[in-house]
Amino acid sequence: MEKALYERFTEILKSELLPATGCTEPIAVAYAAALARDTLGEIPLRAEISVSGNILKNVKSVVVPATCGMRGIAAAAAAGIVLGEAERKLEVLAGIRDEAIAKRQIETYLATAKMNVVQAQSGCIFDIGVRAFGENGEAFVRIAGHHTNVVKIEKNGVVLCDGDAKDEECCDAADLTVERIVEYAETVDLASVAECLERQIDYNTAIAEEGLKNDYGARVGKVLLAAFGSEVHNLAKATAAAGSDARMNGCKLPVVIVSGSGNQGMTASLPVIVYAKHLGVPHEKLLRALALSDLVTIHLKSGIGRLSAFCGAVSAGCGAGAGVCYLYGGKYDEIAHTIVNALAIDSGIV
Repeated sequence: MEKALYERFTEILKSELLPATGCTEPIAVAYAAALARDTLGEIPLRAEISVSGNILKNVKSVVVPATCGMRGIAAAAAAGIVLGEAERKLEVLAGIRDEAIAKRQIETYLATAKMNVVQAQSGCIFDIGVRAFGENGEAFVRIAGHHTNVVKIEKNGVVLCDGDAKDEECCDAADLTVERIVEYAETVDLASVAECLERQIDYNTAIAEEGLKNDYGARVGKVLLAAFGSEVHNLAKATAAAGSDARMNGCKLPVVIVSGSGNQGMTASLPVIVYAKHLGVPHEKLLRALALSDLVTIHLKSGIGRLSAFCGAVSAGCGAGAGVCYLYGGKYDEIAHTIVNALAIDSGIV
């Protein structure tokens, strides 16, 4: 593989496999709100929050982490304002230690501060704006395109940051093809990507185990195991489902995301990890299979963006299938056909 392509693929993995606490859409709202508070220099007396339709949909029903079950745009913004550490970005609420105290602080703030939530009219699929008003003025923060892409910061009408607000594909992934991804996965010097891949294994395995141990959400992972047993194909599904249930229902353990999504990050990794353990493959082969799965997921998502009507878990499931195929000894032809077969379910979804 050409050196420039090799380095580009390595950079894509490092930039996409990021840690995040909680569902990334409410966390992005909390991040914007915490940044608006920091810019304002005080706790706002009130705030106006504008979000695009897909953000509104994704935040509506999931639990804001470390809040004892609070949900929605206003709760996410209030959590960021009261307790957020903006410098931690997608781990903005990770510093909360006592959830009961956090909930009381957020509820107390919401009882006095007016939070007005409206739908953004920019036409941008991913758009979050927080305008915070205090005793000494106002501040505005806008995140657009993806979860940490701060495109505007203003204080009292003075623009402090002004960037590009266009909707972004998952990354600049034009060079990704399945053939190149397979070549990269087979030849990459693992030392260059081991840190992010090992973190993906550690974080995502931990939250999946938490989901299987305790009762989160619909307990899909537990139900699958109880209904269909622990054969590897079912265990792979149950493990990913349990991690998702925990994450979407307030567990504050971090996950490693892919394409801006924790559910995609877990779907792309946990089935591969389960199959690797079942097959007893060397750890090096697991790392290569994960690199393959992650890059296939990013490749499939790159044309439709980070938020879409097309569920990202389908792309991540295709990535996991490619990774499992590689664990069984599959090469380019077998991996490519596995992806095609997995994508065939799209017609059924439609």
